[in-house]
Amino acid sequence: MSKSLTKLWFRGLRRLVAGQVESFRAPKPRPAAKPARAKTVKSKLKSGAATKATATAKATGAPRASARPAMRESRVRPRASAWARGKWARSYHSAPPTTGRFVNHMSYALYIPPKDGPEPMPLVVMLHGCKQNADEFAQGTRINLLADRYGFAVLYPEQSKHDHAHRCWRWYDDSGAGGGGEAASVVSLVGAIVQQHDLDPERVYVAGMSAGAGLAAFLAVRYPYVFAAVGLHSGVVFGEARSAIGAMDVMRRGSRSDPITLIDAAVDVREYPGMPAIIVHGELDSVVTSANAEQLAKQFLRLNGFVDAAGNRRAGETREETQPDGVVTDYVKNGRRVVKTAIVRGLGHSWAGGDDTVAFHSSKGPDSSALMWEFFKHQRRPSVAARDVYVA
Repeated sequence: MSKSLTKLWFRGLRRLVAGQVESFRAPKPRPAAKPARAKTVKSKLKSGAATKATATAKATGAPRASARPAMRESRVRPRASAWARGKWARSYHSAPPTTGRFVNHMSYALYIPPKDGPEPMPLVVMLHGCKQNADEFAQGTRINLLADRYGFAVLYPEQSKHDHAHRCWRWYDDSGAGGGGEAASVVSLVGAIVQQHDLDPERVYVAGMSAGAGLAAFLAVRYPYVFAAVGLHSGVVFGEARSAIGAMDVMRRGSRSDPITLIDAAVDVREYPGMPAIIVHGELDSVVTSANAEQLAKQFLRLNGFVDAAGNRRAGETREETQPDGVVTDYVKNGRRVVKTAIVRGLGHSWAGGDDTVAFHSSKGPDSSALMWEFFKHQRRPSVAARDVYVA
């Protein structure tokens, strides 16, 4: 028995030594790689298309598209039409710290079209919705094409994933650590961009989609001397929600409180300088019910002195028109449109008249970007002397 165990022990020892010796020997050469197959016609076509797309991107200033799609959020690649003929740039802005936000960096994208004359360009600030970024919002809204045609710059502030996992602006939280701080950062960014690029401070407009519309309304109410007009697409009534849970309830139902009472509690209407507003909403929106559009309209009618605290008309006239793709209502005061609403037939929670290959954009309805610019271009905010409106 002991002899058999000894044999086994020596046998294992020989195997161990042999293995160690083997490990010092030169590795066996790998078999030669098989020669690459000739490209098929299909692969050649793909390669040619990719080369053409790269050349187009260089010519238009667009970022080069990645050959391999990434996660859902950045899957949509920029198209040359989205960036049009001007200059597209990405950077970040260091805004002053606010309460609870000691490091306050905001990423953004900026589109500057070719300049035709010496006059300073207007600026349109575009605030994306949840699960979007600047690139997708530019492509989906196609507003850069309008910028080329009419000569205005477009600024795309971008929410950080560190502040919200889905890139939602926290419009319901007016604290410095929440939406209030985000709004202050946007205002600081706008001031820096206006100065750096010699843009017209009297013609700065802000527009947003969904959560972006929520922050746009916040900016319009809190910073009326910065913006000349506001555009709200699929937006939420102002002043009702105070938390994320409350925001979800308001999105589904609208405000349970009187919207005019909410706006009167937020600002002194007698001192408020007015804020022209265009409101676009899908009648079939299941994320933000269209009741919010009606309530927003009442709030901005109040801010523009169109109605009193009871909601009764004080001045102006209403012009309603039923069109094939929805109902458009203009509220005119002293010969000037102060509020415009467009309820788009058959539209859900999407930007109307946009690129429907991008999430949350639809080709249904009128071109929202064109509607907003048509409304914006008639509005101007006179500069306020001796006041730095860009300081939070």
